[in-house]
Amino acid sequence: MTTTSKEPSAHDGGVPCPNGVLHDIIIVGAGPCGLAVAARLREQNPAAIFTDEEHRRFHWIKRHGKKMALRHDRRGRVSGAADAPARSDYNMVVLDADHDDWMGRWNHLFKTFDIKHLRSPMFWHVDPNDRDSLLSKAYVQGREKELMEIKNCVGKEVSKHMKKKRRKYVGGKGESRVDINERDRNDYFNPTQALFYDHCSDVVGRYGLQAGNLIHKERVLDISYAPVSGISVTDERLFTVRTNKGIRYAPIVVVAVGPGNQPRIPQIPGMVPIGTPSTTCTTPSSQPPTQPPPPQTSHAMQIHTFPDPTLTEKLASGRGRDTNILIIGGGLTSAQLADLALRKGVGTVWQLMRGPLRVKQFDVDLAWMGKFRNVEQARFWQAESDAERLSLLKEARGGGSVTPGYYRVLKGHVEGGMLRVFERTRMTGARFEEAEGVWRVETCPEVCQGEGGLPPMDYIYFATGVETDFAALPWLQTMLASHPIEGYGGFPCLNDDLMWKDGVPLFMAGRLAALKLGPSAPNLGGARLAAERIAWGIEEVVRRECRLLHGGEDGADSPEEDRELVDYYASGEGSMFRSLAEVAA
Repeated sequence: MTTTSKEPSAHDGGVPCPNGVLHDIIIVGAGPCGLAVAARLREQNPAAIFTDEEHRRFHWIKRHGKKMALRHDRRGRVSGAADAPARSDYNMVVLDADHDDWMGRWNHLFKTFDIKHLRSPMFWHVDPNDRDSLLSKAYVQGREKELMEIKNCVGKEVSKHMKKKRRKYVGGKGESRVDINERDRNDYFNPTQALFYDHCSDVVGRYGLQAGNLIHKERVLDISYAPVSGISVTDERLFTVRTNKGIRYAPIVVVAVGPGNQPRIPQIPGMVPIGTPSTTCTTPSSQPPTQPPPPQTSHAMQIHTFPDPTLTEKLASGRGRDTNILIIGGGLTSAQLADLALRKGVGTVWQLMRGPLRVKQFDVDLAWMGKFRNVEQARFWQAESDAERLSLLKEARGGGSVTPGYYRVLKGHVEGGMLRVFERTRMTGARFEEAEGVWRVETCPEVCQGEGGLPPMDYIYFATGVETDFAALPWLQTMLASHPIEGYGGFPCLNDDLMWKDGVPLFMAGRLAALKLGPSAPNLGGARLAAERIAWGIEEVVRRECRLLHGGEDGADSPEEDRELVDYYASGEGSMFRSLAEVAA
């Protein structure tokens, strides 16, 4: 196989082979999920998601689990220590389509939107070693003033009046009320972006994950899983990852790319690029991926500079008060764009949202946010089918919402007459007047009827989120053809290890793992939880392959059975002494 692009070299840290480089693990995505997975694979004693009791058990397993002999009840066979101890020296490579450093896209979006604080609490971060490491860093470095308290979360400080008011702001449905213990108050603060970035840099440094030859700016084009001639040993299957710069091979691949799909501007009747025949479409749909965006429009996730140069020119010429921009969407991103536009000098911002304006501290209910013994999360994991989990996902997230802090900001802009918000309103048509460089917009229901309708819009921003549909990802088509799996609501049905299917070690983190992780999957808390599951899954894959390589059995007496009693204790259900057996000398 040949390629016209520059191929990866041995300097990448992999093993050079025909037409590519062989690695132990390929991680696709250098965002929070990718960093969480890479850090967890380098950590031998994780603690970030365990209680003290669970952590004690984990340490016992790590110390004794692979050194003890096990007697099997069915056959009476006695097995020795595991053949493949846990590793922290995997030969990894990280591929990112847009940046050659950790958190590149994350940092770009925070800078572009001028976001000062994260929405998540202090115990949501990427460090696998200490659940309180972000909080500790703030206090050790004297940066506690950078923390913003998340009010009305801790204790029983919410009055009946406040509860009624909250139900109004979340669209009539009351947010589940959970009494967070007063001793956890320090956890319910929002860190600044600067503090979180420094914390991530600490994690990168501690585990030796500096960019260097680890992260490569390469766009994945295709992933396949089959024996590779000249590379595979005894017909071992390998992943072949083709990128815009060459080919890489690995027995294990981790996909940590968020939704994965490209942002799309909804197709609105009359909204087409210049020179394109007018569409006769009557129902909004996703724009074809090859169609360029209409003029003076942008999806929020594709913004390079804000405001757009066409707006900047008008603002610089002193016509700022006469400028109008339209924002479609009712989530936190739309609120951030509206506030930023007004701070940049835009005259008036008009905002349309198809539902009510919901106000919530987090994008999931507080009932899902607890550190430990999370009842809602347990209910999700006990669901009998992925279809049931999908309904729980939709119920928990409930559409876009803004934080109480941003709600107060928006309310101030509305009272000042600079922001007009229209709830339960859809954009039904648009026409671009090229001579004037403005959009004429139609809505349902019609707004501003007494004022002659909406004014001409200088720019339109779509803060409509990104649709998740794993079956539409072009670089997964080969996998879907050769190793098909089911999906619900655009999410893949993975196994409990977040693996594509049993025997196919293609792991998923982030939003693509939502049917197994729950509604927090796209968030920082879900990133760390996914990293933990994936690390255990990878360890089992490596142990099984090592056993097969040395002539062991794969089946009834697999390494999974070898560790049956140890895992029973690890789950918190059994006793460490039950794992002991008398072995004849």
